[in-house]
Amino acid sequence: MPHPEHAPEPIRADPHLTDTEADAEARRIIADAYRPLPETPTAYRDTTPLPAYGLTPPVAQPDRRIVPAWAAGTAVAGIGVGATCVGVGCGIWLACQGFAAVTLASVLFVTLPIAALAAVVTAIGSAVRSAKAAHTETHHHYTGPVRLENNTITAPAYGLIARNRNELTR
Repeated sequence: MPHPEHAPEPIRADPHLTDTEADAEARRIIADAYRPLPETPTAYRDTTPLPAYGLTPPVAQPDRRIVPAWAAGTAVAGIGVGATCVGVGCGIWLACQGFAAVTLASVLFVTLPIAALAAVVTAIGSAVRSAKAAHTETHHHYTGPVRLENNTITAPAYGLIARNRNELTR
């Protein structure tokens, strides 16, 4: 055991700190190292009130829809009709497999009336939906001065590949 006079000095970062101060500083550094980081906000809502009127012009908000809803609905209905016809045809073919020798012509002969009926039902449903969507009534309620513009653009598209540019230039 070394003699107390020859014992090594404790290592200190700052030679001006006492042992009590160095111990307190070490505890503070360790506590800071293990303290959880504050969470960074992922969203911010600006709560400042908007002006009732001003000089800022309206911002263009172009429409980015690719396919109208009625067209997507008709396409989904057509896929459903086709899948149903194939499924019913395969089911009939499998059911008849054990009863008689079934040919492709006989399966088509059985499934074509079902496909025709499904196509007619889909066409009627699409026509009814289009008739309901044709009459739209819009009510606007404004307070204060309002400038209302109605622009109608008719742009026919002809040919196999059509390119529409629905832009208003002033």
